Amino acid sequence: MGLFGGQMANVVEWQEYRDDIIFRKWKNDEIKKGSRLVIRPGQDAIFMYNGKVEGVFRDEGSFDIESDIIPFLSTLKGFKFGFNSGIRAEVLFINTREFTVKWGTKNAVNLPAPGLPGGLPVRAFGTFACRVCDHMALIDKVAGIREQYTVDDVKERVLSGLDPLLMKWISREGKDLFNLQAAASDIGRGICTDLDMEMRKLGIAITGFFIQSVSYPEEVQKMITRAASQSMVGDMGRYQQVAMTDAMAQGGAGGRMAADMAGMQMGMMMGRQMAEQMGQAGPAGQNGVRPEGTGNGQKTNFCPNCGTKTGGANFCPNCGQKL
Repeated sequence: MGLFGGQMANVVEWQEYRDDIIFRKWKNDEIKKGSRLVIRPGQDAIFMYNGKVEGVFRDEGSFDIESDIIPFLSTLKGFKFGFNSGIRAEVLFINTREFTVKWGTKNAVNLPAPGLPGGLPVRAFGTFACRVCDHMALIDKVAGIREQYTVDDVKERVLSGLDPLLMKWISREGKDLFNLQAAASDIGRGICTDLDMEMRKLGIAITGFFIQSVSYPEEVQKMITRAASQSMVGDMGRYQQVAMTDAMAQGGAGGRMAADMAGMQMGMMMGRQMAEQMGQAGPAGQNGVRPEGTGNGQKTNFCPNCGTKTGGANFCPNCGQKL
């Protein structure tokens, strides 16, 4: 890219191609006789003369400006190059590919929440996709006063209006403020629709908007994690079982201790089950045989708490249960 001058023919092209540039304006004093226009894949070239669009060229390749381009320009169809004269024109190169842009809220967005007067502060992160959809709108609103337009310029424009859209669509689609990730797809589609409507005024289409993560303040995140753990475990007994299983999986002294505790707990559970079964069997048991050590004031030979054989003792030798 640069200025073309003198009597030499020049090449009108976008050489300094960058993935983050949406359009770049080629500007010179004169396009000379014999000059060529080079359009690379993923580019459109727009000829402008005296601030007016003369023609849009989308086919890639190398073209002779005098024979291949000028006959298609609105105002310059009959222009003839002289030995010392050329065309004072601008050429705008547009990157036609779709861009994927990372975004994130600059500040926490306070969402209305019951019991929280100041709202629930959340941050969100993700990506959005965009591309040029209207050459004329882009030229009219942006390119007319700028030499180039980048992805960062689009990102800045999107972020400037993102917070109210997040509040709008989270309030509408986020039934559970503490599990917004579950509604992320619906929220993203709603935001995409509104952003696309706004950005098309600049000739830019928002083709997708995606929420990849939602983060809460540390205190709220701990509360959510605790609630999720309790919901998964169900009750304290299951919670202890899960905790011991984790400790056993980790091995070492903690794992052996957890295994001992699990064994003791299993014995106690078996004892309780045996006692319940004996109580349900009735005075003579299911087979007409009285269980050993029951009835007539005799002591049981098994601890009703842990199931350990007691041998007629007054206290269980394993758990200390009074018999």
